[in-house]
Amino acid sequence: MTIPEGIVLFFTFLMILPSLASISKFDIWWIRGFDFPRIQICFLVIMVIIASALVYSFEESWHYIAIALLFLSLIYQFTKIYPYTYLSPKQVLRIKNFKEDNTISILVSNVLTHNKRSDKLINLVNDKKPDILLTLESDKRWEKELSVLENDYPYTVKIPLDNLYGMHLYSKLKLEDTEVKYLVEEDIPSIHSDVILRSGKKVKIHCLHPKPPSPTESETSTNRDAELLMLGKHIKHKDKGILVFGDLNDVAWSRTTKLFQKMSGLLDPRIGRGFFNTFHAGYPLLRWPLDHVFHSEDFSLIEIARERSIGSDHFPMYIRLNYTPEIEDLQDQPEHEDREESEWADKKIEDAHPLETSV
Repeated sequence: MTIPEGIVLFFTFLMILPSLASISKFDIWWIRGFDFPRIQICFLVIMVIIASALVYSFEESWHYIAIALLFLSLIYQFTKIYPYTYLSPKQVLRIKNFKEDNTISILVSNVLTHNKRSDKLINLVNDKKPDILLTLESDKRWEKELSVLENDYPYTVKIPLDNLYGMHLYSKLKLEDTEVKYLVEEDIPSIHSDVILRSGKKVKIHCLHPKPPSPTESETSTNRDAELLMLGKHIKHKDKGILVFGDLNDVAWSRTTKLFQKMSGLLDPRIGRGFFNTFHAGYPLLRWPLDHVFHSEDFSLIEIARERSIGSDHFPMYIRLNYTPEIEDLQDQPEHEDREESEWADKKIEDAHPLETSV
């Protein structure tokens, strides 16, 4: 084996590792971390395949084995992100003719607690004029600085915290039966409320921001997964008029998020439209979608966009939807979870020792 072959072989093993880790169900933070950069992994695997083709003589059988393993890794990684490319069929239909009374627009923004540029978010809100604004990582300072919005947003839910998990909800639309819950951890809130559309239709919203698996936040993904799966189990396929949004600290293509979709029956308007990578705003080559909006099949899409930077490490996410119950049967619905997946979800929830028995 020559030195160049040895170097390429080393990177071959390095590029196979993320796929092997992702296939496993271990929830240790560094293993689950491989779920995030699948776009980047695909690019790096392609680079190693090109290097292999240039360096290997293909006179040894292991040359073929190594490059075959790289192709298998590439296929595995690409199949995970494929639904979020323009090559995939769209899960949610776009509507052009709609009644304004049945629309709802949402702006989700992880503001980054120590970010001082509240003016950028306020300007964005004034430009987009969303019906609902959800801020994450917002503390008392952010609450005070965003108070200028309250003339236009009379319905509010304020949970200022200094632990990076504060949450503020501002709404032009009437809120009813609002609850703040701490589903899994006593310092990680979530907001659950009914929203009354201008037409009088009542829809249910769930706002989440669970802890990510990381060495500084949580050693495993168990609590994050449990919070999302508890909500998926609560919603189920039969429920209508549902919106779930927030910084889920998970990517759209992870095992947990896909299972959440299966359990809840909610649709992802990004499928077939792009990645909409919202994190990290400061590193163009290291981005993935952490901020999400899911909805029941009785909504159609008017507009979806990743918005301009507000100085945070997250880009805000904007979406405008139309309540369109007659479109339900035309949209591509998620398949139901199987027994093994259901048991895995139940085990995840049990292991998290949730503070609430239900959402």
